[in-house]
Amino acid sequence: MPQTLRAPVSSELIIKKSRFIGCVQPMTDRASAQAVVDALWREHPGAAHVCWALLAGGQSAAVDDGEPSGTAGRPMLDVLRHQDLEGVLATVVRYFGGVKLGAGGLVRAYTDAVAQALLQAEKVAIQRMQTLRCTVPYPLEGLVRRMADTAGAELLEVDHGSLVRFTLQMPEADAAQFVSTLNESGQGRIGWLKPDEL
Repeated sequence: MPQTLRAPVSSELIIKKSRFIGCVQPMTDRASAQAVVDALWREHPGAAHVCWALLAGGQSAAVDDGEPSGTAGRPMLDVLRHQDLEGVLATVVRYFGGVKLGAGGLVRAYTDAVAQALLQAEKVAIQRMQTLRCTVPYPLEGLVRRMADTAGAELLEVDHGSLVRFTLQMPEADAAQFVSTLNESGQGRIGWLKPDEL
């Protein structure tokens, strides 16, 4: 089961006078990742490189930031994949120490910086959520609210029109049982909407 990180964690390595500051943190999209990288450049204006890797579904990325191609971003991304992580940003700030490390040395340095940070990171299982939408007559509003609360569903939206329309979110694993129980309790008077229906 994929995991993410509870909080950001950093590590620091010195390899042949070069300083590598690695950080891993939860991150869900590329725009947020780019904002973090931009902030790192402001925080470390004397750094030679800020390389990063984002593992976030279709928004994954690997950036070498001027290091030889394939020596930083891609190896960092591989470390995240090997750990079965999802929704994680790895960044490594490098201060050049005057000694070239070679391609193999760079790969080891960047992967070690990320791996060291991951050793200290607390991992948490990702819980897939499902959004449910239903309409009910007004007399059943209280029933739906109570059952949603009991099931641990989050009420995202409640609209009052000719019927009461609920938008709820809950763990995907619990959704089918919740729908079944609610249908039984509502005696067929609950209408379920598809996610794309308003």
